[in-house]
Amino acid sequence: MEEKWKSKNVEAKYKDLNSSIKIKCNVAKEKWINQNCLEIEQKLNKDSKFMHAKIEDVSGKKIKCSSLGCIKSKDGTMLTEKSEILNRWSEYVEDLFKDDRCKKPKIKKNIESPTILKEEVEAAIKKMKNGKATGPYNIPVEIIKALDNLGIDLTTKRLNAIDDSGRFPEGLCKSVFIVLPKTPGAAECEFHRTISLMSHFTKILLRVLVHRMRKSIRPEISPKQFGFMPDKVTRSAIFTLSMLMERCIEMQKDLHLCFIDYSKAFDKVRYVELFRMLEKLDIDGKDLRVIRNLYWNRTEGELKENILISNPSKEV
Repeated sequence: MEEKWKSKNVEAKYKDLNSSIKIKCNVAKEKWINQNCLEIEQKLNKDSKFMHAKIEDVSGKKIKCSSLGCIKSKDGTMLTEKSEILNRWSEYVEDLFKDDRCKKPKIKKNIESPTILKEEVEAAIKKMKNGKATGPYNIPVEIIKALDNLGIDLTTKRLNAIDDSGRFPEGLCKSVFIVLPKTPGAAECEFHRTISLMSHFTKILLRVLVHRMRKSIRPEISPKQFGFMPDKVTRSAIFTLSMLMERCIEMQKDLHLCFIDYSKAFDKVRYVELFRMLEKLDIDGKDLRVIRNLYWNRTEGELKENILISNPSKEV
């Protein structure tokens, strides 16, 4: 660079040096990008936080969504008082999860199944990621992991007590409800993501149940399903679609695509119908009983009071 500035008055030499510097910069940039992409691939299924941070670093796009600190009512009036905002969120959540349902369905299957094994609990705990939100009890999963065998034994004993009795403690049915804005300065409830934080103990139990039900549920999932399936991530579907589009362009053929985006689809799952589908599968009656008691009694706290959630879909 110093030589370049010294040659500023010599036009031909200056242009050559400038061109050489640009080439070297491009080579260095490409090398840096390739190195970062390699690190992203290595951390693909191991450290999601590192992967996303690297992607932001390489792309240079760091968008932070923040809320205005106020929210609009149903009629569009801007609410600024904390009590009014909490009332509005309570109203919105109750409408969002509204699901007219009957009483708790009776379990038609035999209430018998193997006890929850220590190995099942240990595998579930190992799959839990560190640094996650603690939920209503403020107990991080790191504490459970730090207890090692003692924590596994105590957790297994408690889970078996719940599994045998079918009674889910009221505290474990409670979740902390938070919202995150989808866009910067979002003022409408609809432009926020509704997230429910449950206790890690509940997550461990649900992971055990999911693992047990997987053999019965997997055959019912379409082979065309991408996302939430092992070795079938959404980027594979996007890549396949891109190849199909390129091929159609080359062959000068028409291609018709239909994209359907359901608004708040996960929050509006009809639990009664979902429970009926589970009954048709080869799932133990004891596991069905635990699922029923957990989801039928679910409440959301930390707004102004406990809110009974009538459409209680949970992610594990």
